[in-house]
Amino acid sequence: MTTRILVVEDEPSLRTDLVDYLAMRGFDATGVGTARELRGTLAEGPLPDIVILDIGLPDGNGFDLAGEIRARADCGIIMLTALGEADDRIKGFESGADIYLVKHSSLREIEATIHSLLRRLQDPRSTAVNRVPDQWILNRSAWQLVAPNRVEIKLTATELAFMGALLENAGQPCSREMLAEVLAHPQTSWDNRHLDAVVNRLRRKIKDASQLEAPIKMIYGRGYTFSAPGRIEN
Repeated sequence: MTTRILVVEDEPSLRTDLVDYLAMRGFDATGVGTARELRGTLAEGPLPDIVILDIGLPDGNGFDLAGEIRARADCGIIMLTALGEADDRIKGFESGADIYLVKHSSLREIEATIHSLLRRLQDPRSTAVNRVPDQWILNRSAWQLVAPNRVEIKLTATELAFMGALLENAGQPCSREMLAEVLAHPQTSWDNRHLDAVVNRLRRKIKDASQLEAPIKMIYGRGYTFSAPGRIEN
């Protein structure tokens, strides 16, 4: 199946160049220039596999739109923007973006980033999961974290990779360096602030969805650990 990519960019020349290049590289690529067109495309379907999202649209803010996209589609989100400051990157990750690129990235770099994200996303269409009481279950194929009260929490690619690293280490602390390596993307530099932003967002998401405290604990001077029983289903 051809990967569907939606480019949301208000500058016509950039949008056309990116759509044409991705189509030439074998993707099913389309482009829109406004938040209104984005919403219409999501409503009409088919839903994209990856959205390349500009932050500064004439009728909307990409940080806010990322949340709307997450509510409608199980897809990867790459933020492509002129804003390159650390605070902007952190805000992008907190809003639900998987990858944050600045606009001077080349077309080949953007393509490489897409392939990297696709490898991480895998196939989230399978939703079968065996639930075990009093356990947290990370279902990789369903792209979900299932809480002990059976609430299913959809994860982003970054969140899925983070939870996988914690559960694979069976309650042992994962160092910040190791987690940064797991979560790093091409053309994206990670530091402690980025990692903490992902953790804070994931904790809020788990609490809001399940009404349970996320058992993600910071071990001072060592990193993060998952402090409750859990397992992984592929």
